[in-house]
Amino acid sequence: MPQRSLFVAVAPLLFVLIWSTGWIVAKFASFDADPLTFLVVRFVGAVIVLMPITLVTGGAWPRGRTAILHAMVSGVLLHGAYLGGVWWAIAHGVPAGLSAVIAALQPLMTAALAPLLSHERIGWRRMAGFVVGFLGIVVVVSPKLAGLAGTALSAALVPLAVNVLAMAAVTVGTFWQKRFVPEGGLMPIAVLQYVGALVVTVPAALAIEDLHFAVTTSSLLTLAWSVLGLSIGAIALLLHLIRCGEVSRAAALIYLVPPTSAMEAWFFFGETLSFVQVLGMIVTACGVALASRR
Repeated sequence: MPQRSLFVAVAPLLFVLIWSTGWIVAKFASFDADPLTFLVVRFVGAVIVLMPITLVTGGAWPRGRTAILHAMVSGVLLHGAYLGGVWWAIAHGVPAGLSAVIAALQPLMTAALAPLLSHERIGWRRMAGFVVGFLGIVVVVSPKLAGLAGTALSAALVPLAVNVLAMAAVTVGTFWQKRFVPEGGLMPIAVLQYVGALVVTVPAALAIEDLHFAVTTSSLLTLAWSVLGLSIGAIALLLHLIRCGEVSRAAALIYLVPPTSAMEAWFFFGETLSFVQVLGMIVTACGVALASRR
């Protein structure tokens, strides 16, 4: 019981720390591969790693064709549509800062839909937390947004629309996972999700990309972390948080991802981190704390 209590307390922090590296991974991956092609290799790698572990440990698979289909649909939404859309949009002109703001709309959309789709009660305190968290995100990415030219945005209208649709897809996918995949082992469900993601990303990559993937030390290390850290570690934590708590509280953690990514970009790429951005991080943390209180 003490170990389980410790895991419950640490799981949200681990999720934010690992998930935030996705922005760093996307930048590293863009040096050596097309975005959808890299995601296809990543999803295949996740299936290859997870399948034997699942078979050895005897994880419980969802029962019946309908349950299996629901798990695959959640993978289409959470991985195929969301990650595929965001990575493609950034590779085709959407600035990472603007993409972070769009992603930060997810908790607000989740809070708006939670009473209707999952019968959660969203009180004024939690809604205030979502608004404060979103304002903090805007402050964090404001230096990058200030440098955007109108011509650059107008040229990226289609990728921008794809980015918005990707945000909507992960919102719907979160509710889908909560409502239609309530049981089954996390690893078997993850395998089915990545199979579902491959159903949409493979045809998309074949249709619009050259399937470029340069095998370098950097690309292999990036792929290894993408599979083990993000596709397995972070997704297992996300599924655990969705299953054990309310959808809106799990979504509130997304607010902490852009500030954490900003600190990681400062560390890895030497990007500036101003006092205003640090202040925005504090505001964001306060919003998440307010939205996550029980």
